Amino acid sequence: MRGLIWLLCALTVPVAAAQGRVVHKERSLYQTILVVKDRSRVCLQFSVRRDQKNQSCKDLNDPQKMLFSYTRMMMASLLLMDAPQRVLMVGLGGGTIPMALNELYPQAVIDAVEIDPAVVRMAREYFAFESNAQLRVHEIDARVFTKRALKRGLTYDLILLDAYNGDYIPEHLLTREYLEESKALLTPNGVLSANTFAVSDLYDHESATYAAVFGRFYNFRRWDSSNRVIIARPAGLPEDVDSLHARAAELADRLRPYGVPIERYVKDLDGGVDWNEGARVLTDQYAPANLLKHR
Repeated sequence: MRGLIWLLCALTVPVAAAQGRVVHKERSLYQTILVVKDRSRVCLQFSVRRDQKNQSCKDLNDPQKMLFSYTRMMMASLLLMDAPQRVLMVGLGGGTIPMALNELYPQAVIDAVEIDPAVVRMAREYFAFESNAQLRVHEIDARVFTKRALKRGLTYDLILLDAYNGDYIPEHLLTREYLEESKALLTPNGVLSANTFAVSDLYDHESATYAAVFGRFYNFRRWDSSNRVIIARPAGLPEDVDSLHARAAELADRLRPYGVPIERYVKDLDGGVDWNEGARVLTDQYAPANLLKHR
């Protein structure tokens, strides 16, 4: 049933895409990239086989506003921490999240990692993405960047995982080994947040993998999104929900221009288990592609 729901959700995307006008189409080394515009919105799409899936959209009349529910949901990571000083963003898209964090925390160093140079160019040309002294873009595979960052002794207060191709998250960024490497980059009270699907055949395996690495985590889901956001903190989740409400009140005014209803999110941060705990953990030797192929 979960796989069927995912399919129905995915099938709605090409219909929405057809409403706009393709202003740029390019075949990069990794995927076909389209930029689609209508009168008030521009969207970045990755095309695989026959489907086009929106990866990032921008309201031209209200450029600060986050149009996708999952991008707003990822900002819930800020509930578990003070102002981050170092941020790692894996997956650029149109640059919505790193640009917002750069505006909110101008003193923070933000490393945005994107494997596809064409995506970086599209973000700059069509989404007004700009790097600066504090917001730096690295055109490299996220796994390679992470390994090199570990060797250099770098650490991050906040790691955001949002790397997608036209199908799903690249399989080498779903494994226990990669998550363990990412965890090792976190400061003692650091937070990792990952955008995944709320409905997919990999749900149980992804959940089991995150639990194997981080223990208990927040499974953040909302009625208006087919995505879920995993929020993990190696130091453990807060025991006092009042602290989350207090932090939400502090952030509410600052996040309002982005359309983030942060005060509503606290009640949806679920630390319980809603997956098959016996599901096999994903590893570099047991990858999602193998699971789907043999179902």
